[in-house]
Amino acid sequence: MMAFISDMMRVLTRDSIRRAVLVCCVPALVFYLLALLILTQAGFTLVEILRDTAQTTGESSFLGFVSSFGAWLWVAAASVAAFRVVVEGRGATGAHRRLALLLAGFSFFLALDDFFMIHDRFLTEGILIPLYILFLYYLIRRFWPLIARVDGTAFLMAGGFLAMSVIVDAVQEILPISYGASQALEEGFKFLGGAGWLYFCTRVAAHRLVVAPVEEG
Repeated sequence: MMAFISDMMRVLTRDSIRRAVLVCCVPALVFYLLALLILTQAGFTLVEILRDTAQTTGESSFLGFVSSFGAWLWVAAASVAAFRVVVEGRGATGAHRRLALLLAGFSFFLALDDFFMIHDRFLTEGILIPLYILFLYYLIRRFWPLIARVDGTAFLMAGGFLAMSVIVDAVQEILPISYGASQALEEGFKFLGGAGWLYFCTRVAAHRLVVAPVEEG
């Protein structure tokens, strides 16, 4: 026990505490307070903001389960790509870091779009989808040699599934199947595309990443 306390006191240095507070606690607290302030000003109560949707509505916790899990895929992709950027540090340069940074930002926006239904309620798909296509075209034109070296198959697989989701959404009214079946088909392609995108981002984040070994005491 005394050895644990000694190690704990050695770990809790002034620099480590300051870094944890500035990098983690302060941004999290600012986000939390701003969210409460903005949403209360928008007319929501604290209970409505803080409680889960299932608690507020009294519905099953599995309501929208697949949709929510799909948003997690985008968040996870953004996280692993951002991890690569952070690990390489501010001073790092090169195509690999720029690619990881672009993937992190794009994945985060996809998460916001999916979670808040931006393309359904705020910006039409006629605006967002072309922007997504242009961004992917830029990635291919600028980074294709690197993408192919890391895992071109994963990139093309993710893009293919997402493209199929968009196509099904565009033609679902003329498909000879029920609306529920067309939705299942569209969301299935999108889910597979999200999983493929996460896999590709993970491959980019792990590609030739050298991590210093942890010293054991």
